Amino acid sequence: MVTAFPTIARLHAAYATGASPDEVLAGVYATLKTVDDPGIFITLVPEAEAQAAAAALGPFDPESKPLWGVPFAVKDNIDVAGLPTTAACPAFEYQAEETAFAVQRLLGAGAILIGKTNLDQFAMGLVGVRTPYPVPRNAFDPDYVPGGSSSGSAVSVAHGIVPFALGTDTAGSGRVPAGLNNIVGLKPSLGTLSSHGVVPACQTLDTISVFAGTVADAEAVYRVMCAYNPADPWSRDPSAACKPSAAPPGLRVGVPDAAGRQFGGDALSEAAFDAALADLEGLIATAPQPVDMAPLFAVASLLYTGPWIAERYQAIREIVENRPEVLHPTTRRIVDGASAYSAADAFAGLYQLKDLARQTDTLWQTVDVLAVPTYPRPRTVADLAADPIGPNSELGTYTNFVNLLDLCAIAVPSRFRGDGFPAGITLIAPRERDGLLSDLAAHLHAAAGIPIGRSETPVPAPVAPPGQAAADEIELVVVGAHLSGMALNHELTGHGARFLRAGPTKPDYRLFALAGGPPERPGLLRVAEGEGVAIETEVWAIPAEPFAAFVAGIPAPLGIGTCFLADGTTPRGFIVEAEGLKGAVDISRFGGWRAYQASLNRSSPS
Repeated sequence: MVTAFPTIARLHAAYATGASPDEVLAGVYATLKTVDDPGIFITLVPEAEAQAAAAALGPFDPESKPLWGVPFAVKDNIDVAGLPTTAACPAFEYQAEETAFAVQRLLGAGAILIGKTNLDQFAMGLVGVRTPYPVPRNAFDPDYVPGGSSSGSAVSVAHGIVPFALGTDTAGSGRVPAGLNNIVGLKPSLGTLSSHGVVPACQTLDTISVFAGTVADAEAVYRVMCAYNPADPWSRDPSAACKPSAAPPGLRVGVPDAAGRQFGGDALSEAAFDAALADLEGLIATAPQPVDMAPLFAVASLLYTGPWIAERYQAIREIVENRPEVLHPTTRRIVDGASAYSAADAFAGLYQLKDLARQTDTLWQTVDVLAVPTYPRPRTVADLAADPIGPNSELGTYTNFVNLLDLCAIAVPSRFRGDGFPAGITLIAPRERDGLLSDLAAHLHAAAGIPIGRSETPVPAPVAPPGQAAADEIELVVVGAHLSGMALNHELTGHGARFLRAGPTKPDYRLFALAGGPPERPGLLRVAEGEGVAIETEVWAIPAEPFAAFVAGIPAPLGIGTCFLADGTTPRGFIVEAEGLKGAVDISRFGGWRAYQASLNRSSPS
């Protein structure tokens, strides 16, 4: 067990005071020997080569190279020029001639590659034991599976060998191993990280994922890799997803209802999840809402019992059709199932997914974030020896639907089970809400009061995201139905807006409840200096391009004007024309729309 986990901040602080990458790398290889798990790496970069890469970095420069001197590992289904790629199938091995787009961005940012890690063969599994190489051992208890398919990457981070490692995620491979090893697993919005140079599992669902000791490190790595790749047909503009965002005060969080709480009868896992929910409720200051998980579970069932298995077949078609004997027995058993589906079945599956996706859309009208267990219960290596399929499927209970529905997610460690084994909670949101999830996850991780991975290092306090808009955004003040958690907030988030900060106006305003509706709307009217009251607001950043479309939809008597806030800023915001106050009620005494709405709820008959 390492006593001090090597976060990026800790390493950079050491470099700033004179430490050298030579010392850090020597520690990496020493830790690897101490851990003594031959299953973690398939290919290990010799220490002398890693030292040479460090020497080529030049002077310490964290500004132009934000990952300067930071060691990392890469799952062995991701190409690195000059190293073999096996995807845990020796007969498939080839020498990569080009480095994967995302990995090259990490190297360009100063990160130092240590090696390529073990996995479930061809990324087909959530258990981490479907490999012809030695199986990586769970960092906490070798009797339990390490989780997969990104097993080696997760275990390498949990032991503090490297601060971060890359995995891939098609059905939960970047989240389940994180939960089983007490680390963070970031599954980004599809297409925001280029999959160029990744051996495909299901190209329509695949994404590179990030394992790290802290949310801050996972976010830092994600932002370095976040870039549009015109050579990759699956790449999308990542600008909205990779911006940091704060969790707004009216955040609505959903949790599985009674029928959706599936722990396989494991009381310890259920109790750990409830403890995490208590931490979450303390952060959002309101009770999470139970949601119906049935449509999500129906989507999840499509991944391995529907024609998507044919996409996995296609990814390794040459081997399946010409050399099936080289496959791991369980891998072969899985892809053999593709023969049961026709082209017509593939379209039927797409139609079914489209229908279920429409059903799940209603979920995001009532909640902003869904919080679920990362895995129902840990499973043992013996469980998998007895049944190679069933426990694997169970581990994907809360992960399989995310990629099919194009959602983003982050698995974050939470309070341990009563037996000392790690448990985790996963936060899920619609695509491009990645920054929101990371901010909430960072606070939740810190609230758990647990160490990072297998170390003794406590989780650092979260750092607040920047409270100002980026150059390509416009700050917008909202005071009523567009506040977080309110009826029209989706109009903001639907245009890619992100929450920046909350705070009052100067005491120069009156707030009115306008006539008409629904929805009920407020009117913010500026009066003479000092003759009004301070009104609570939220400031959101909305991308400049959609801003015009958003403003075009604002009905009279509301409009957009300059708002004068108590913090000295003057963003654009909703204001009301004096003519629109006919029949309106002055509600300034409440100090804001939320307080006014709460007063109405208190006065309503029960």
